[in-house]
Amino acid sequence: MENFEYYNPTRLIFGRGSIARLAEFLPTGQKVLLTYGGGSIMANGVHRQVREALAGYEVLEFGGIEANPEYSTLRKAVQICRQEDVDFLLAVGGGSVLDGTKFIAAARFFDDGDPWRMCVDDVVIERALPLASVLTLPATGSEANAGAVISHRELGQKRPFMSDLVRPKFSILDPETTFTLPTRQTINGIIDAFVHVVEQYVTYDVNTPLQDRQAEAILSTLVEEGPKVLADPRNYDARANIMWCATQALNGLIRCGAISDWGTHMIGHELTALWGLDHAQSLAVVLPGLWRHEKQRKRNKLLQYGERVWGIRDGDENARIEGTIAKTVAFFQSLGVKTNPADYDISEDGYAKVADRLAARGAILGEHDAIGRSEVISILKLCN
Repeated sequence: MENFEYYNPTRLIFGRGSIARLAEFLPTGQKVLLTYGGGSIMANGVHRQVREALAGYEVLEFGGIEANPEYSTLRKAVQICRQEDVDFLLAVGGGSVLDGTKFIAAARFFDDGDPWRMCVDDVVIERALPLASVLTLPATGSEANAGAVISHRELGQKRPFMSDLVRPKFSILDPETTFTLPTRQTINGIIDAFVHVVEQYVTYDVNTPLQDRQAEAILSTLVEEGPKVLADPRNYDARANIMWCATQALNGLIRCGAISDWGTHMIGHELTALWGLDHAQSLAVVLPGLWRHEKQRKRNKLLQYGERVWGIRDGDENARIEGTIAKTVAFFQSLGVKTNPADYDISEDGYAKVADRLAARGAILGEHDAIGRSEVISILKLCN
């Protein structure tokens, strides 16, 4: 096991009716900026619940944060925070709203040029507004981690940043807020959480049996509970299990002492930036090809994953690995997600464009730092 440091101070308040407890955790006398996305929280009653729970607070609102939070939109919220001297940010929505709110929190005090530098330069964030969340779309784990991914449409980029200063102070997770999610968003959340886990698990062995089994438990639960949610969107227990899986998938716990990859994510971000794929769609496209390309380096973990999650024990090792990848592809497709670049009108001519964009910023991907420009092209050719 590798050395590690684990720090996660986010308080999680989970279950039915938990939105009503907001004021228990939000400091009194705060001027709060409530952030949200396209307005679904108005239709499903979450906005009303939040405003009722915030009675007695001075509350401003900022809506319209996109599914891939857009830099130009977030800059408008930063200006509101500065002009109105906002004390606290409350993100109500899914991972994109949360990620955007994290950027707002850090950009509020960023005075060293363009705040986009937080995403593209090695900038130390020294101060941020405190924030919390009411989660309505389980997917990214942003409710309990220090990371965010922001898009810059004008530059055609989608880039991450991290800082412990933007960890939510607390997050409220009420599975009932997910009952009315569109099917596409529910599916995307399941796949997002699934790929978060395998990016931290299907690498190479450094003797982390506990973390491996924690990862396998999340994957198996997503496989079991995902179809239940699609069959019955108001199944509270299934919704609760999916929500908790998504949080556990990327709150830092399963990566303690282990080795992570993130190559699928980095290539996937480029598909989103160039062709507008949903984040989860891009992951479902890239992951099979990356595993095929890297199957020798990932051999032992792919075999272990196939046996423990999919029950694949028969045949020689190569056949078991191919069967494991096929089972994963079939799972994504069973949820209604396509896995071939051609399904999204991405031709082989576009593969070099993805590789060139990554190479232009010196990106070398994978847990072995062995995936460069030519390997990215090869990976995309193996995607289906």
